[in-house]
Amino acid sequence: MPELPEVETTRRGIAPHIAKQHVAKVDIRQAQLRWPIEPTLPRLLKNQAILNLERRGKYLIFQFPNGHLLWHLGMSGSLRVLLQSQAPGKHDHVDLVLSNGKILRFNDPRRFGAVVWTDEDVLQHKLLAHLGPEPLTEAFNAEYLFGKTRKRQMAIKPWIMDSKIVVGVGNIYANEALFNAGIHPLKATYKLTRKQCERLVEEIKTVLANAIQRGGTTLRDFVGGDGKPGYFAQELNVYGRGGQPCKRCNKLLLEKPLGQRATVYCTVCQK
Repeated sequence: MPELPEVETTRRGIAPHIAKQHVAKVDIRQAQLRWPIEPTLPRLLKNQAILNLERRGKYLIFQFPNGHLLWHLGMSGSLRVLLQSQAPGKHDHVDLVLSNGKILRFNDPRRFGAVVWTDEDVLQHKLLAHLGPEPLTEAFNAEYLFGKTRKRQMAIKPWIMDSKIVVGVGNIYANEALFNAGIHPLKATYKLTRKQCERLVEEIKTVLANAIQRGGTTLRDFVGGDGKPGYFAQELNVYGRGGQPCKRCNKLLLEKPLGQRATVYCTVCQK
């Protein structure tokens, strides 16, 4: 599933191609995604300029003069820029045809993605209003995290993946950050010390920034806006390596489900 680095990689990849361009046409071949696409979207976007493209959590936010388009890649979706018209494939559900002749095409085999229109305050939209701070901003810091951990008894790994606490720390990057910080994923949240919170914040920021720099992590479905895979998978220390030797101590890594997600960790290096 595309996580924050993959979505940010997509944003950076397509932004230069769509900036200040007008929408010539919207082709909707499959409107039944996670939520049905607004049927009037082709009329709403026709001849409208794309003023900006931002990201909040895992949502891409297209700014138009008359509103915003929230775009979520879902479990297996991708947005690609086509330099010229190409016949759509089976899972190519939505095209934004631009005034410069390029096409922004949404491919989503599982149809868990979303294309949502709003003409109200976008950051107060129900999909965004509840989200915690962005992990790569100053708002996400050790003091904030330490305060949030008090009196919380659940395991740290699923807790740090809660988008109400901080956005974008998906399963891959939670595994990696906890290993790098030396924190056991089953450790009760309230037991984290201030120093551990400092280390965890530092490692979350580092892991996410490195993943973005390397174009995200391609394990199965993800490709960036240019159609190329991400290369951070080559640097994973624990995720996907259950039963293999720890890169630090050579102890075999354990893998077990936690909150229905694969959790991989080292019993020696993580306490």
